[in-house]
Amino acid sequence: MTIKVLIVDDSALIRGVMKEIINEQPDMEVVGAAPDPLVARDLIKQTNPDVLTLDVEMPKMDGLDFLERLMRLRPMPVVMVSSLTERGSEITLKALELGAVDYVTKPKISIQSGMREYADMIAEKIRIAARARVKALTPRAASGQGGVPLAALRNPLISSEKLIIIGASTGGTEAIKDFLVQMPSDCPGILITQHMPEGFTRSFANRLDKLCKISVQEAEGNERVLPGHAYLAPGHSHLKLVRSGANYMTQLDQGPPVNRHRPSVDVLFQSAAASAGKNAVGVILTGMGKDGAAGMLEMKKAGAHNLAQDEATCVVFGMPREAIAVGATHEVAPLHELPSRALMVFTAQGDRAMRV
Repeated sequence: MTIKVLIVDDSALIRGVMKEIINEQPDMEVVGAAPDPLVARDLIKQTNPDVLTLDVEMPKMDGLDFLERLMRLRPMPVVMVSSLTERGSEITLKALELGAVDYVTKPKISIQSGMREYADMIAEKIRIAARARVKALTPRAASGQGGVPLAALRNPLISSEKLIIIGASTGGTEAIKDFLVQMPSDCPGILITQHMPEGFTRSFANRLDKLCKISVQEAEGNERVLPGHAYLAPGHSHLKLVRSGANYMTQLDQGPPVNRHRPSVDVLFQSAAASAGKNAVGVILTGMGKDGAAGMLEMKKAGAHNLAQDEATCVVFGMPREAIAVGATHEVAPLHELPSRALMVFTAQGDRAMRV
């Protein structure tokens, strides 16, 4: 089946390059190109596209305003096209919150040649978006409100020894937010790898820090992992968990990409298997590909308890599916249940210890 794509961008150059890239693919075609959201609105009715690529900043109507209206009235897969700047990353994160599936960053230099270098990535993101689950935007999602935090842990055996290790990709920014806003202030330390480019991860961590009861930060390396804190892999490095005496520490590694990704979920999960073993709970969330499956299996063999997001609540079920397929998971559950299930693992461990 041919994927029908509508391009929305105020730059004629970008529209032309995107059109060339998309029409070169054997499984997709451009059915229209609009310079602003008002023209796009009419073209959507005329062409009924499968995927929309949408510029963030445009005349006549802001890209975010258009996206919000679109996801309320006619939900469809959207890939944002944004500039890799601090302001661009903030706007893109808001777009993902409003329901965009993914984003492409415009190169800082030589737009035409830079976009051509991204051709394979752009095409793959459009393919993923065409298969993604999209939902109508609710007022709660539009306002950026998260879930209700879970009751604080009261088991005295929950200690700094316990850790939650999370991996995600496409759709993961919202899934991670929904998971973390439910964490109580005394939850175990959390390490996270989300596939994101450098320049976006710090903005993402800052956004989460404002929304959550716990402290969320972009990992800098050599930090002690503390309860009530979450550490996000920076876009330029793999994040690892290491042991230093009685403490867990973060470590950054700028080694080559693993499964085409740096940061890689497999790298984080493998380090957790080696350093934390049964003291960790692994959580794999929405995302395309197989990154995390092998590492999660290592965690399971080391004694960790592993959770996967179910297909119904994933934007893309690729990464959880792969982890389930290799036998790396213990439980599969909807996203809204995963935070309580993760905490219940440690509570159950404490109960068993008390009975002994």
